[in-house]
Amino acid sequence: MQEAIDFLSTKNPIFQEIINKYGLPPIPKRPQGFETLVLLILEQQVSIDSAKATFLKIKAYTICNPETMSILSDEEFRALGVSRQKTKYIKILAEAILNKELDIESLASKSAKQVREELIKLKGIGNWTIDIYLMFCLQEPDLIPLGDIAVVNTIKELLDIHDKNEMEIHAKQWSPYRSYATYLLWHYYLNKRNRKITY
Repeated sequence: MQEAIDFLSTKNPIFQEIINKYGLPPIPKRPQGFETLVLLILEQQVSIDSAKATFLKIKAYTICNPETMSILSDEEFRALGVSRQKTKYIKILAEAILNKELDIESLASKSAKQVREELIKLKGIGNWTIDIYLMFCLQEPDLIPLGDIAVVNTIKELLDIHDKNEMEIHAKQWSPYRSYATYLLWHYYLNKRNRKITY
């Protein structure tokens, strides 16, 4: 972590300023596996808090594993607060695991590129979901999720870069620690808005 922060601060003093103002960022960690991917599907385009509430409802109602999720009815999903689209995505994921099209356990031994190639095949799992899984579960150190609204808005605010392609080019100089840059940008975004989230 310290090595990453020292490196990033030489690239842009803004990173050290964030730490001076708000302290060190938390490093998000989540367990690998099906449950986390379900949670990430729920988190797409909604707040982490509301997704977590739905996720906890699912877990209180039944076991969150591929076997159960594949046979849960659409009505049950709806009663738990899951949209029709996300219900479909969760079932596609569950069935891919049950049919042995996806081996979640094997992802840990693969490169970020291989993980992306495997997961992107599943409808409902896009680059943002894959980025977060790689960062939170597989501790990938060098990713910037430009599908994340908080990251994009913070880059606009702090660096005055408004085009996503330009953001990507600019962020190359933060390699091999782009994930740590992301944690700092999130840290700034949340603290500035007095928001606390538990990953």
